[in-house]
Amino acid sequence: MKNLRELLFPKKTKNKKSKKSKGLPPMKRSPRGVEIKTDAEIEIMRTSGKIVAIVLKEISEIAQAGMTTADLDAHAEKRIREMGATPSFKGYHGFPASICSCINDEVVHGIPSDEKVIKMGDIIKIDTGAFYEGYHGDSCITVPIGKVKRSTLKLLEVAENAMYKGIAQVKSGNCLMDIAGEIQDYVEAHGFSVVENFVGHGVGRNLHEEPSVFNVRTRDLPNVQLKTGMTLAIEPIVNMGSKQTRTLKDHWTVVTIDKQLSAQFEHTVLVTDNGYEILTNRENLEK
Repeated sequence: MKNLRELLFPKKTKNKKSKKSKGLPPMKRSPRGVEIKTDAEIEIMRTSGKIVAIVLKEISEIAQAGMTTADLDAHAEKRIREMGATPSFKGYHGFPASICSCINDEVVHGIPSDEKVIKMGDIIKIDTGAFYEGYHGDSCITVPIGKVKRSTLKLLEVAENAMYKGIAQVKSGNCLMDIAGEIQDYVEAHGFSVVENFVGHGVGRNLHEEPSVFNVRTRDLPNVQLKTGMTLAIEPIVNMGSKQTRTLKDHWTVVTIDKQLSAQFEHTVLVTDNGYEILTNRENLEK
């Protein structure tokens, strides 16, 4: 398994012009390590999470064959800004867009493009974040386009259920390994594989914070005990075939090594005394 920085960030782009940040603050290191959010900070994160949830719900409703991934990116940026936030991803370590859009065998960090046309039968992952009053929300969905194969629907079902299986282990006193073990066991029991090279993370003042929230059992990363007030992005990536991936020449887009499908779901979750609160919940939204 890669080290923490390699897990959180892909290789830097060679495009020097794209490295300039687009309005986001520099990463703030906490001397305390994993940050515990105050009630006031949590309230702000409820808003940033709701903005992300609204945007992803809208995208799930409008995404269709014939659109481009750039169309979806434009919608996301417009709506995030209309709700008083800044796209978390745009300019982050040089990333040029407001969403990561990954079609079929693309795993993470896909760059939206006018040349990437969505087709009937595709699945598309949309990952986005919103920076509101100093705090980020982060979430991802995978959307089937039109009629897809039964095996594809099963992949999406297992990937989403795996995320919720992990979330169900979130409560003060539990550890990251409780989340990881539940995700790994569920996915592998259904014949799929968990990508190990990319993990979830803390989220708050920074888009990526400590701790790393892994999706398989490992001794390579600290098995942090969960405490009330932590905010975590839980995001298993599930492949139909091999867990192995490779990065394309754009230095961002990661694909499956065997060209089989990949699905991902993600929520920003607050640790509470007795369980959790999903801050990016898309159910019962009021705009």
